Amino acid sequence: MDLTLDSILDIKIYQSKKGYRFSVDSLLLYDFVNLKLVHNIADLGAGSGIIGILLAKKYKRSKVVLIELQERLSKLAKKNVVINNLEERVEVLHSDIKLISSSIKKHSDFDLVVSNPPFRKPLSGRINIEEERAIARHEMTISLEEIVNAASYLLKEKGRFCLIYHPARLAELMIVLKQKYLEPKRICFVHSRINTESKMVMIEAVKGGKTGLKIEQPFFIYNVDGSYTQEMKKIYGQI
Repeated sequence: MDLTLDSILDIKIYQSKKGYRFSVDSLLLYDFVNLKLVHNIADLGAGSGIIGILLAKKYKRSKVVLIELQERLSKLAKKNVVINNLEERVEVLHSDIKLISSSIKKHSDFDLVVSNPPFRKPLSGRINIEEERAIARHEMTISLEEIVNAASYLLKEKGRFCLIYHPARLAELMIVLKQKYLEPKRICFVHSRINTESKMVMIEAVKGGKTGLKIEQPFFIYNVDGSYTQEMKKIYGQI
């Protein structure tokens, strides 16, 4: 496996040189989680494990399950769990999210589920040459509804589901969340720069939550001159 070893915040991550590599989406979603206390966390489509591992470091008493379909990535996630000395609290589950009820029999036990799911429909957008990256970005193996259904299955009552998605499919996402008894409570639109349209949207939904939606201030990644904003520097630990 042709890998690089990268450091981000206080963790180390092995990544494939040519396959799937984490992007700023993962860091934004990690930062978006604002719960004071978390016991059990599930990361759906965990990839190399970066979001779940960062959350395990943030919530030092939590237990985390990283669920990943692709065997190569699940092995990489296990390697990353070991290098960050988290074997006692972080488990990697090589499993199909669609079959989550078979993989995890005891449901309704998680107080937080996170996901950075594929947001492009099959045959939409440019398909990556590397299958590993293509599966991570296109709904080739799982649909939005199946991901939301898995989150609802895992979450306990009043548990939180946090995900990052594409704004073009926000209306569809809101409908699917409500169908699965997940009430949208927080939304944050992410922009590259102040004069650009939103490129991503982060949502927190509560299982069995009451209606009432908070639109947070937009998040800008870059200043006009191309440098990182103060908010982005804070995520990277630069300030």
